[in-house]
Amino acid sequence: MPDYCEVALPVPLDKLFTYSVPDSHPLEPGVRVIVPFGKRQLSGVVVGCGPPPEGLDPKTIKPVKTVLDEGPALSAELLQLGRWLADYYLVPMGEVLATMLPPKPSVLRKTTVVLTTEGQKELLALASAKSRELIPSEDQKLLERLAKRKGIRRETLRDVADVVARLRRRGWVALDKTMEAGASRRREPVWEQEAAVPQLTVPFDLTARQKEALAHIRQQMETERFGVLLLHGVTGSGKTEVYLRAIELALERKRSALLLVPEIVLTPAVTDLFVSRFGSRVSLLHSGLSDTEREAQWRRVKTGRSDVVVGTRSAVFAPLDRPGLVIVDEEHDGSYKQEDAPRYHGRDVAIVRARDAGATVVLGSATPAIESRYNAAAGKYQLLEIEQRILDRPMAETFVVDMREEFRETGRQHFFSRRLEEEIAARLAQREQCLILLNRRGYSAFVLCRSCGKAVECENCSIVLTYHRRMASLECHYCGFERGVPRACPECASEHLYFMGEGSEKIEDALHRRFSEARIGRLDRDSARGRGQAEMILAAFRSHELDILVGTQMIAKGHDIHTVTLVGVISADVGLARPDFRAAERTFQLMTQVSGRAGRGALPGEVIIQTYCPEHYAIRAAAAQDYAMFYKQEVRFRELMHYPPFTVLANILVKHPSAETALKLTGKLGRHFESLHPEHQKGLRILGPATAPIHRLKKDYRYQFLIKASNRRALRELLVSCREFAQRESFPATSLIVDVDPQTLT
Repeated sequence: MPDYCEVALPVPLDKLFTYSVPDSHPLEPGVRVIVPFGKRQLSGVVVGCGPPPEGLDPKTIKPVKTVLDEGPALSAELLQLGRWLADYYLVPMGEVLATMLPPKPSVLRKTTVVLTTEGQKELLALASAKSRELIPSEDQKLLERLAKRKGIRRETLRDVADVVARLRRRGWVALDKTMEAGASRRREPVWEQEAAVPQLTVPFDLTARQKEALAHIRQQMETERFGVLLLHGVTGSGKTEVYLRAIELALERKRSALLLVPEIVLTPAVTDLFVSRFGSRVSLLHSGLSDTEREAQWRRVKTGRSDVVVGTRSAVFAPLDRPGLVIVDEEHDGSYKQEDAPRYHGRDVAIVRARDAGATVVLGSATPAIESRYNAAAGKYQLLEIEQRILDRPMAETFVVDMREEFRETGRQHFFSRRLEEEIAARLAQREQCLILLNRRGYSAFVLCRSCGKAVECENCSIVLTYHRRMASLECHYCGFERGVPRACPECASEHLYFMGEGSEKIEDALHRRFSEARIGRLDRDSARGRGQAEMILAAFRSHELDILVGTQMIAKGHDIHTVTLVGVISADVGLARPDFRAAERTFQLMTQVSGRAGRGALPGEVIIQTYCPEHYAIRAAAAQDYAMFYKQEVRFRELMHYPPFTVLANILVKHPSAETALKLTGKLGRHFESLHPEHQKGLRILGPATAPIHRLKKDYRYQFLIKASNRRALRELLVSCREFAQRESFPATSLIVDVDPQTLT
C-alpha cells in the first residue's frame, strides 16, 4: 500500500500537493478525494501514489480527509489527456481535471458546532465555582452537551440558534465546516431510466458523394489506426446522415462514438435525430443541463449504458470506453474555444484524444477553418468533398445590396432595403418563412450624450453599455453589469441623450411595425436566457407558428427548416471592423452558414445581403458561395502577415485591479523578453506590450503581448520562461494569462 498520494487541486497554482493515505482506503490515480488546503477543504483528483517527494518532511504532510470514489472517476486515458492539456496550454493540472469531471461529486457539506479551548476553560471554571460571571442556564447546558461529544450538527441546534450565536461571540464555540462523501439523492430523469427502443427514420439512399465519403471513413476505421478526415460539404449536402452511418459502423466494431456540436441550441434537434436512430445508447452532455441531469448522463456513459455521446465542447471529456469515432460538426466554429482557464480548443483536444485511442476523426463543415483546410492541402488530413445538395437542390440565389447606393437613391437611412422589404412581403403572401440576421444583441448599441460626446460606459469595463428596451436597462455584454437608463448624462448632467446603432431587438420591433400581420419571433442570448427558451422559439418556428425569425448567429447554423425560402442579412459587415486577423474569416463563415438556411426543401431559396462594403472579398465570396475564392485570398493575407497556419500564436495578458500594478508587471515582463538570449528569440516575434483592445475588463486593467513563432517548440520554450519568470517575481497567481492558439485577440 502506498503511504502518500499526489493530488491535483482546482487552484491557480502550477503544482501538485502531497497528502498521506488513510490505511482503510486504498487509492489509485483518478479517484476524487477531499483534502485540507489551508483553512479550506477542497475536492481534488489523485494523480499518483507512492513515497513522498524528496526533501518533504513527512511530519508536515496532512492526511486525506475523505475518499469520494470506490474506483477512478477519470480513467488512465483521460488522465493522460489531462496531462497533455496542462502541458500544451500551460494550465495547472488541477484546473484541467476539474473541467474534465462531472458537475460535482456526491459530497455532503457539514457544519458542526464545536467547543473551543476557551469554552472548555469556562466550563471547568463553572464546575469549580471559579467562574467570575453568571451565564444563562441554557448556555451552560449547551457547553456541557458539546463537552461530551466532538461536535453537534448545526441544523440540529436550530431551536437554540440564539444560544449558539451568543457563545460564538464569546469565543466559547466555533463552527467547523467540512465535506464528506454521502449517498447521492439525485435521481435520473424518468426518460433516462427507460430503455427506449430505436425507432428508425425512413431510410433513404445516399447520394454518390455521400457514399464516397462514407467509404473513406469506413476504410480509415478498418485500419484501427488514428486518422483525420475533413468532410467539406456545402450546406444541405447531407453531412449529418454521413455522421449517422459512420456511427453505425463504429458500433458494429464494438467501439463508442462522440459527436461534438458548437452550440447548446443545436443539441435538442440533433439529439432527437440520433435518439431516433440509436435509442437509449445516446447520452447528451452540455452545460445547459442541470447538475442532476449532467451527473446522470455522465454516469450512464461511465457505466457503459451509453456508448454514443452528443454534446458541446466539454463533452470531449466524456468517459467513453474505447472511442472509435470522434466527429466534430461545424469544426470551424469559434465556440469550440474555451475563453476561461483552461483555454482549450475542443476540436484540437478531440483530435488528440482520438490519436491516443487509435480512433478516426471526422471534421465536418461547409466553411472549414483556414488551418483545417490548409492541413488537408498539406496531406495531414484526408479531404472529402460534397459539392451538391441532396436531391440536387440548387443553392439559394444571392443578391448583394449596396446600402450606400440605397441611401443615395432613396435619401433615407433605413434598416431594410427596398428589395428586402418586397421579398419579405412576397414570402408572407405565399405563407413561406424568413430568417433575418443581425449579429448584434440589444436594442441600441450605445447611449451617447449630444452635449459632451461621452457614451455611457460600464463601471467595471472600458466598454459602452448596450440598451435593452424589453428590460429597460443598459447592460455590459462582457461582465453582466446592469443599470437603469439615466435621465441625464453621468458626465455633464445634460438631458440630451441619444440612442445610437441597432441590435436584433430593434430589428424585431421594426419588423412588427412594417409587417403588422406577421408572426415574428427573436432568437438571441437575451430571448433565450430562460432554460428551454431557445428550444421553444425554434420549435415554434419549425411548426410554422412564426413567419419571421430574427436573431444573431444563433439562427445561422444547423437548422434544417424546409419552408424557409428567404434569408436577409441586415449588416453583413458588422464584424469586419473588429481588430482581429480572423474578422474576414468569421464574416465569410457567418454569411455562408446563414445563406445555407434558405431553400433546403422543395422550394427555391433567396438570400439578400445588405452591406456598406460590397467590394470586400469576404462578402463577395460568401455571396458567390465560393469557398475556394475566399480561401485563396485569405491564405495569401495570412502568409504575408505571418498568421496561422504559417505561424503559431500565443497571447499573453497581464491584468490587475490596479492600473499602476498592471503597468509595473507588464514592464517587468517586457524587460524579461528583451533580456532573452538571441538564440531563444530565433523564429520568434514578440509584439507588444500594448494596451489590450478592451483595456479594462471586469475591474482589471489589461496589457498584452502577441507571440508569433515559426514552430511549437520555440513558442513553448518562450511561454515556459515567461511563466517561470512570473513565479520568481511573485506575480499574483491570477495576473498572468497565457492563451495558446487564441481564436480572438479582442
